[in-house]
Amino acid sequence: MSPTAPWWRSAVIYQVYIRSFADGNGDGVGDIAGIRSRLPYLKSLGVDAIWINPWYKSPMADHGYDVADFREIDPLFGTVAEAERLIEEAHEHGIRVIPDIVPNHTSDRHAWFQAALAAGPGSPERERYVFREGRGEDGSLPPNDWVSCFGGPAWTRLPDGEWYLHLFAPQQPDLNWQHPEVRREFESILRFWFSRGVDGFRIDVAHGLIKHPELPDLPARREPDDGQPWQHVDHPHWDRDEVHDVYRAWRRVADEFPGDRSFVAEAWADTPERLAAYVREDGLHTAFNFDFLMASWDPKDLRTVIDDSLAMLGSVGAPATWVLSNHDVVRHPSRYGRKVARRWVANERYEPAGPLDLELGIRRARAAALLMLALPGGAYVYQGEELGLPEVEDLPEDVLQDPVWERSGHTDRGRDGCRVPIPWAGRRAPYGFSPEGATAAPWLPQPADWASRTVEAQTGDETSVLELYRTALHLRREHPALGDGTLTWLDAPEGVLALGRDPGFVCVVNLSAEPYPLPDHTSVLLTSGPVENGLLAPDQAAWLAV
Repeated sequence: MSPTAPWWRSAVIYQVYIRSFADGNGDGVGDIAGIRSRLPYLKSLGVDAIWINPWYKSPMADHGYDVADFREIDPLFGTVAEAERLIEEAHEHGIRVIPDIVPNHTSDRHAWFQAALAAGPGSPERERYVFREGRGEDGSLPPNDWVSCFGGPAWTRLPDGEWYLHLFAPQQPDLNWQHPEVRREFESILRFWFSRGVDGFRIDVAHGLIKHPELPDLPARREPDDGQPWQHVDHPHWDRDEVHDVYRAWRRVADEFPGDRSFVAEAWADTPERLAAYVREDGLHTAFNFDFLMASWDPKDLRTVIDDSLAMLGSVGAPATWVLSNHDVVRHPSRYGRKVARRWVANERYEPAGPLDLELGIRRARAAALLMLALPGGAYVYQGEELGLPEVEDLPEDVLQDPVWERSGHTDRGRDGCRVPIPWAGRRAPYGFSPEGATAAPWLPQPADWASRTVEAQTGDETSVLELYRTALHLRREHPALGDGTLTWLDAPEGVLALGRDPGFVCVVNLSAEPYPLPDHTSVLLTSGPVENGLLAPDQAAWLAV
């Protein structure tokens, strides 16, 4: 790519789920001190930036996504001064910093919501949120049939009779983004953090801010039509066209500051065309490519997702941003480690089909990493992905903390399995997650068999997932063909994906059941597994110089 192109067009960004990354003070919860202590590791890994999940003041009803004060750091994680030092130190290591911002809702402890509760029905304070009278003769029925993403109704009734909207937990009341004061407040929050040196923001639920003014009932639920592209549905609270007005204003705020500040949207959209609308030239810079994450381990499915994404994002001049795992989804070695690694549908609970074959899942995950990092655009790496961590599927019920567990009536275990603190060193828990001598256990228990998955155990082992990622990330940074740009599909038999990047690079992924002879090449740059007699085994990938 052009050396003058903005950094975010080809960046590899490492997601730090702060609670589970590194515990600096020994209380069993990750914090800013822990991140600061691990900056040399992140530099050695070869990432360009870190995205940090919410660190703001919060009652932690949803692990920080219920924000009580966007201008304060929660004491669990540190202070604003510590955050400023982290930003400065990260920059010294050549690493940019992207915090999370949560604009769809606040905590119910936020000063605005507390004022709304005190002021009562019909007050200006309530206009910042979505309050309504109920249905039925006595208003005892919710205003509509909307449901919470965490289970149960999306409305809670107050003692004064009014209902308030929360698309997530009841402790997360939705803001009214038609209100000018809400818009001004968030532009002020952006400036607060930009002025402290952050390089951008990841926008939580970027597709959710605007609600249909009449708050109609939900449209009829549609069943996925396997093999058929999704059609856009006019939804009363997801992905409404008016949301782009908000982001055009945010783009203008970012452009006030030097240094290519950027946004990445967590935007779930029905079609690639709808996703592309978020990243038009005057809008946000990038958006997560969840279609890639949700694709099955199938060559046709993957190629279709890649082609559609590149075509639609390219039509508005935006780069693709690829992702395999994050803090909300089953880790991909466990998704791929099933005989049938089926496609996952947005807003549906992912149910792994059949027993886990982790050896298969790791083999596919290694190949998937090389495919992702060979594609044009940028990529996100979720902490622990570079260690080959699987989903922890057997957490005891009494340790589960995700609000999904309670809201679903204990029918959905939630997302804790992908959030277990990562292992750094040693033979037993906490595996270096907490400092030596810490008495508090990690906030979620780590598996007893993770000793072989620590950073310490994998460092220097050429066969490890960690060294595969290190090598791939450094090659990606050095090779002129990789990063932003275009790709060309090359002829390959059914079940094999082969793509070329100019100059002189080919990535081959064998998703078939038979070994595949590597195409002509001048050298093998990297493979996801051993290659014998020039044959690429099933579920393996190779980077070739041509």
